This record gives sequence, structure tokens and C-alpha cells, in this order.
Amino acid sequence: MQALAAEAGTPCHLYPLDVTDAPALAAAGTDFIARCGVPDIVIANAGISVGTLTEELEDLPAFQRVFATNVMGMVHAFQPFFAAMKQAGAGRLVGVASVAGIRGLPGAGAYSASKAAAIAYLESLRVELRGSGVRVVTLVPGYIDTPMTEKNPYPMPFLMPVDRAVLSMARHIERGTRFAVMPWQMGVVAQLLKVLPRPLFDALFARAGRKPRGSG
Repeated sequence: MQALAAEAGTPCHLYPLDVTDAPALAAAGTDFIARCGVPDIVIANAGISVGTLTEELEDLPAFQRVFATNVMGMVHAFQPFFAAMKQAGAGRLVGVASVAGIRGLPGAGAYSASKAAAIAYLESLRVELRGSGVRVVTLVPGYIDTPMTEKNPYPMPFLMPVDRAVLSMARHIERGTRFAVMPWQMGVVAQLLKVLPRPLFDALFARAGRKPRGSG
């Protein structure tokens, strides 16, 4: 991170920490505002994906870890800046969810549920902040070619190169898009998944590929 910051050509402040540690994030947020002022954009992107099964007792810590990172980590990331941005009447709060949060996927109960919670949480924030000048952007990526997805032992339709995904996300952040799925083909899939009748969804996805337990 320090090497990347040195290449940036602009001052960078690094705060290595765990997003599940609310006091650490609060301290980092306070320090950043003191150094740089109220941020224009806060992006909550920390996330982990682990194959989980409810029937396995040893998977319970994995459920807790996924929710602590993917849901509470987002809350912890926004909270230190929330009041200051609201008072300034400007800025973007950006949360990265997933298409996996649209419907529950077999073998990914923790991840799907955490991303569904993130989508609902971001929607709540968007409504709370309506008229304040602060926009809430929900980014909903499908499969992006990263180390997290390269371990998936099943086909990943519309796999998107990370560089293209980042450019798409940057455009949506700049525009203040409320809800954006990328790539667009996955957006069509997401809309279809929303309206797919439950019996048909159950029959189709019971045979779907699953992330191996404990991999992430």
C-alpha cells in the first residue's frame, strides 16, 4: 500500500485496520477529517466470501465473520463520516454489494444473506439522506475477475475484467447512481432473478455450482 501511495502523485493517508473494529475506524475517520477535511466520497468495499453450510457446527464462526465484515464493516466505514458529510450537505456514500444478494444461493447462505442485508441497509441510508445533498450509491457487481472469484469451481457468466469493472463503478459514483449492476448483462439476470417464481428458482438453483466450504 505504501508503494502504491508513493506512485499516486498526491498525498495519501494509510490506515491499516480491521473493518470489524469500530473504534479503530472511528479513530481513523477522526484523524482523516482533521488532516484533510470532510471527504467527498467514502467507499465501503471490504468483503469476504466463504462457502458455508448451516448444518455444519464448525461453520458458525464463518457466518459470524462474513456478517461482521460485509455488513457491520460497511456501517463502521460510514459512521465516522456520516454527520460531517450531512452537515456539509454534499458527498457520496458508496457501498459495494453483490448480485448474490438478490436471491439466496445454495452453499453461500452467509455471503448471500450478508449482501442482501447490505442492499437493504444502503437503501435505508438513501432514503434517510434524501434532500441532504449526500448521495448513497449501491454498486452490485456480478462476477469480477479477482482473487476472490478465481477459486470458484463453477462457470461464472459475464465474468468482467477488474479494470473495466473499476471504470464502470467510477462512472456510477460520479453520477451518484442510486443502484447499479455491472456488467449490464448481469443487470438483466438480476431483474429476471427478482421475478423468477420460487418453485422455478428452487428447481434451477438446487443444481447450481457451489463454493467449497471454507474457501474465500
